[in-house]
Amino acid sequence: MGRQRKRKGDPVHGWLAVDKPKDVTSTRVVSILKRLYNAQKTGHGGTLDPLADGILPIAFGEATKTAQWAMDCDKEYVFTVEWGISTASQDKEGEVTATSDVRPVRADIEAVLPAFIGDIQQVPPKYSAIKIAGERAYDLARDGEDFEIPSRQVTVYEAELLDVPDADHAVIKVVSGKGFYVRAMARDLAMALGTEGHVSQLRRTRVGPMDEAASITLATLAALAEDKDGLMAALSPLETVLDDIATIGIDAGDMANIKQGREIVLLPHLVEQWRAEKNDDPEDRLALTVCDGQAVALGEVRAGRFRPSKVFQL
Repeated sequence: MGRQRKRKGDPVHGWLAVDKPKDVTSTRVVSILKRLYNAQKTGHGGTLDPLADGILPIAFGEATKTAQWAMDCDKEYVFTVEWGISTASQDKEGEVTATSDVRPVRADIEAVLPAFIGDIQQVPPKYSAIKIAGERAYDLARDGEDFEIPSRQVTVYEAELLDVPDADHAVIKVVSGKGFYVRAMARDLAMALGTEGHVSQLRRTRVGPMDEAASITLATLAALAEDKDGLMAALSPLETVLDDIATIGIDAGDMANIKQGREIVLLPHLVEQWRAEKNDDPEDRLALTVCDGQAVALGEVRAGRFRPSKVFQL
């Protein structure tokens, strides 16, 4: 067998809550930070549209194994709907598809918002990364194809009207679960109010535990380019996005076995502590093993044993 090729870069691990500027793609932010940190591996925990700004979680190294949990976290957005104009993409970049003279007032908007809270059905925008028969919806839309996207259930925890700066605009805060599209909500709000509308501004203010207070700008990071300690200090541990998963403390011997991919036997009191910490769902067997404050592996607890599924090689 040939020798395994050595990865280029440094073994950097952890999460970074980047305050992404407008007009920069999420992929571009990942490449900028990979170069800045000289990191072996980087990724993001949920795309943010180029026209949007705000929290973009960036994963380094072993934290990329937890990216799915960042994508599944609840998210908070503050967005502005511009009334009277609908566009093909439901944002200000798309071509105008319809106009209306109707301008909803504050009371009208507040009256319809409760219908958008809870488990609701939502049809994703045609300009989205949803796959239709193996093709990205936005590619089909740009090619002028006629297609339908089925609705799906999404969860909205909060929807609040923050401001009506003028007759043409409304500023709304929403907290949602995974798979939710702000642009689709703007479209559906306008429809419920008998007008047209699109998203003219969008900011993501939180992704799970990563909020604006914990975020850092690209400009600040660039200023730290020669300060490796400063760059590393900006990182959060990989378990940042796993804060709702019950943990099990293990010793160095068990850690060594898990690192080899082996399951371990758990002492009864550890199983009881895990049960007490986790949610009430009996089907939820997920656990995070920790040794001396360091995440070791994600896996399942079954019949008094921990079986690792994602092992962190830190």
